[in-house]
Amino acid sequence: MSDDLALVQTVDFFAPIVDDPYLFGQIAAANALSDVYAMGGEPLTALNIVGFPSGKLPIEVLTEILRGGQDKVHEAGAFVVGGHTIIDEELKFGLAVTGRAHPKRILSNANAAIGDRLILTKPLGTGLLATAAKQNEIGTADAAALYASMCKLNANASRAALSVGVRAATDITGFGLLGHGLHIANASNVTLVIDAERVPALDGTREAWAHGVRTGGAERNAAYLEPLVGWGSASDATRALLIDPQTSGGLLVVVPAARVADYLSLVPEGVEIGVVVARQAYGLVLA
Repeated sequence: MSDDLALVQTVDFFAPIVDDPYLFGQIAAANALSDVYAMGGEPLTALNIVGFPSGKLPIEVLTEILRGGQDKVHEAGAFVVGGHTIIDEELKFGLAVTGRAHPKRILSNANAAIGDRLILTKPLGTGLLATAAKQNEIGTADAAALYASMCKLNANASRAALSVGVRAATDITGFGLLGHGLHIANASNVTLVIDAERVPALDGTREAWAHGVRTGGAERNAAYLEPLVGWGSASDATRALLIDPQTSGGLLVVVPAARVADYLSLVPEGVEIGVVVARQAYGLVLA
């Protein structure tokens, strides 16, 4: 828009992954806002997008979904300024979000440099655990941690990245850690070496996989990534975690080596999981 103002626009919506409508509204909004934070932006306004089965659910369900979404948008310092609703066979909710960013300080997946370190700001496992919750295969404490993670905004992780001079990042959503990491590797013409044993997981994730919980999204991710990743000796359980499709996942932040300590002092929940090296045969290699 000008030398010091760029607009970031994004849209995301999906069917419920939890039963509680207010919680669903919060999660869907946090997920939609995440793309703005992944580019180093600040959300300004949001438009609701709703598909609602009016003959099947009471209107109070929609009220609670919209309330959850609005509360999360307000937490981000933005405003819901309208939206559009249609009658649909399946309930869906999400947001179209407009944010602002400085054109010279945008986080991009094309700016990773050799020697940079990879920091993951949220543990993985939301896909497996959300599926386990639908099957009543998750404990109360693990479910609470899952919902808290999905409701958490990536605002601090994004602002901290800008403050220490980071220029490359992505959010981790439906393509999983490896899918979104591969986007950085390809766009930057580098290879990401990930220490699979250091990648954090939400409590109960590995147990859910061991008990037979599977997702269609992970199967699609596996088929796509199989020939594109140097898998090393990673176990099936580890592979499942790394390709698990995330809802409202964290950021994968590519931090210059000299600024890692500074970044982690601002984002103490972040975990260093790998390094950027010169391009190899694979864009992603598991160590």
